[in-house]
Amino acid sequence: MSFSATNLAQPLQLNTATPRSNDKPSLLLPKTSSFLGSTRNLRPTSLSANHSQSNAHRRSAVVAVSEAVKEKKLHASTNLLITKEEGLELYEDMVLGRSFEDMCAQMYYRGKMFGFVHLYNGQEAVSTGFIKLTKKEDSVVSTYRDHVHSLSKGVPAREVMSELFGKATGCCRGQGGSMHMFSKEYNVLGGFAFIGEGIPVATGAAFSSRYRREVLKQADCDHVTLAFFGDGTANNGQFFECLNMAALWKLPIVFVVENNLWAIGMSHLRATSDPEIWKKGPAFGMPGVHVDGMDVLKVREVAKEAIGRARRGEGPTLVECETYRFRGHSLADPDELRDPAEKAHYAARDPITALKKYILENNLATEQELKAIHKKIDELVEDAVEFADESPLPPRSQLLENVFADPKGFGIGPDGSYRCEDPKFTQGTAHV
Repeated sequence: MSFSATNLAQPLQLNTATPRSNDKPSLLLPKTSSFLGSTRNLRPTSLSANHSQSNAHRRSAVVAVSEAVKEKKLHASTNLLITKEEGLELYEDMVLGRSFEDMCAQMYYRGKMFGFVHLYNGQEAVSTGFIKLTKKEDSVVSTYRDHVHSLSKGVPAREVMSELFGKATGCCRGQGGSMHMFSKEYNVLGGFAFIGEGIPVATGAAFSSRYRREVLKQADCDHVTLAFFGDGTANNGQFFECLNMAALWKLPIVFVVENNLWAIGMSHLRATSDPEIWKKGPAFGMPGVHVDGMDVLKVREVAKEAIGRARRGEGPTLVECETYRFRGHSLADPDELRDPAEKAHYAARDPITALKKYILENNLATEQELKAIHKKIDELVEDAVEFADESPLPPRSQLLENVFADPKGFGIGPDGSYRCEDPKFTQGTAHV
């Protein structure tokens, strides 16, 4: 059964009689614990009674990602959701994301990176679960937390690390930095520092795909766009405007909400009138799905259906992935606002640890094979750091490139020379 705006207008209930992976759902949330409800103590008292039933309903929906998944399990010849090759690919991508971000923290505190740096630790199941199902021609639009999305899409670790170092060998030649990753080759259409501004770009990319196929008659253009954004963005106007346009034009796009429960220091439960973001999909006539974003296998199953719908021309899908970041909002955030018990609760649900457990319990790989992946990734990340550190800085003449269509009168003098090359240009200002 595929997604539809009708059959997903209500939270999906888990059919507990359905066997999942030898009746041992290694990545499922225990029935006794709460997911989004772990921060419900932050909800104003006056709202508690009104939402208690809704919260209970939501928690029961966390473990049931879609009717499509349940139907697949009923008819599958095996209880396994992935092959060995798929499992190792997912595991390697998630380990790469985690190791890369850990190294970024080290380099940031050593003064190798500047500005704000937002890490993705804890949310790897979302990036891997979606992006590893895309083709190179498909587009990804990210946020300021964009390093791992770029890596999952195939941008080399060397290029991403060099960009973070502000070096000429970076994917944006050192001009983008942490929050503005871009790669024409791999169709990463940018990280965006302002929340919500990437969603219209993604919607435009999806419109372009449909236009090329239907107007320009490029029959092989079945490209899909993934738009990633957070729970805080789901209260912004661009989000609603683009949901409307995408549904109206049946655009090949998947809106992926990475609901990590906190918009910087604001709890999601205190910032929105209805915390169930997935419900906003059916309101615009598109499927809305809620999935456990700490479980790469469940994310992947939902992503398969949502990307497949888009590629078949059946229109957009809104997917809310409930996840959690293991570090502060950025490396400048001391992370003192979140309850230590809440952080410990989600740390115990580490998506990489859970996938490793699933792989080993189902004999998809050995401990030695997984250790080999860690060794490979450690060497890859070390190489990326060495490459970035040894790479040259961008020339000052690059300063105004890709800024103004015609920079004359701004940074280029009448004689065609860059004003920044004039020793007096930066006189009285801090050295850059």
